[in-house]
Amino acid sequence: MAKEVGLIGVGIMGSQMARKLVEAGHSVIARDIDPAAEKRAEEIGCTVVKSPAEVAQRAGIILLSLPLPEDVEEVVCRENDGVLSAAKVGATIVDLSTVDAFSTQRNAGLAKKKGVGYLDCPVLGRPQAVGKWTLPTGGDEADIEKVREVLGCVAGKVLPVGPSGHGNIIKLLNNMMFGSINSITSEIFAVCGKLGMDPKVLFDTIADSGAATVSNLFRELGPKILNEDFSPLFTIDNLHKDMRLGVEMSKKAGADFMVSEANQKLNTLAREDGLGAEDTAAVYKVCARLIGA
Repeated sequence: MAKEVGLIGVGIMGSQMARKLVEAGHSVIARDIDPAAEKRAEEIGCTVVKSPAEVAQRAGIILLSLPLPEDVEEVVCRENDGVLSAAKVGATIVDLSTVDAFSTQRNAGLAKKKGVGYLDCPVLGRPQAVGKWTLPTGGDEADIEKVREVLGCVAGKVLPVGPSGHGNIIKLLNNMMFGSINSITSEIFAVCGKLGMDPKVLFDTIADSGAATVSNLFRELGPKILNEDFSPLFTIDNLHKDMRLGVEMSKKAGADFMVSEANQKLNTLAREDGLGAEDTAAVYKVCARLIGA
């Protein structure tokens, strides 16, 4: 059944969602602070409005796709024109952003006081895989069922994973693992060159071996490093942000992650080298510089 669906944040991920929702016959009410993003949304077929409150006035399901926890908090909680200032009782806010569990739980508590559902379901998957994404979803299962049909337009799996914030926990821990694979892949290619071996031989041998070390990410990073193709599928800036949130979340829980903090140092060095807008594979350049490869 076609619905009016709100979508706040129509950047790289949000625009992919907008396209799928429009294709499915839903009326998408969109808002973004970037005029260029709003223009693209209109070209896709969305109706653009002037504030998060206007989105909430028009739609009972409000999707969020925003960069930072602070952005989500402002959009949801801003007193005069935030989503909660206008959302109707029974509406559901669905946050697909990559943010921390603690800020989600605060926002969900405020939403509950207004009779509004709040779900965290960050995306596991690349932008181009829209429609096949996995959404680990934290929050009330009754709210999940209300929005399952809409989320089915952008995801292959909508998985209830526990109470509010648990979707965020999965996403940040996943991206901390991404950071580890990214760092060690970059490092071994740099060491291979330092030892005088052809890195392509290294990649071809391992990738085709069936070894337990081989992951889809290794298969993706290897050719990018070999071809010096650092056009972004996922930027160092975004990985740095996600790992920062993951490390901070872990520390608040009393857990220090030595491996993740070491990986984050490489991401920080890459940003200091001006590589933040490049693909995460560009961490290889830092590793090569550090060892003189």
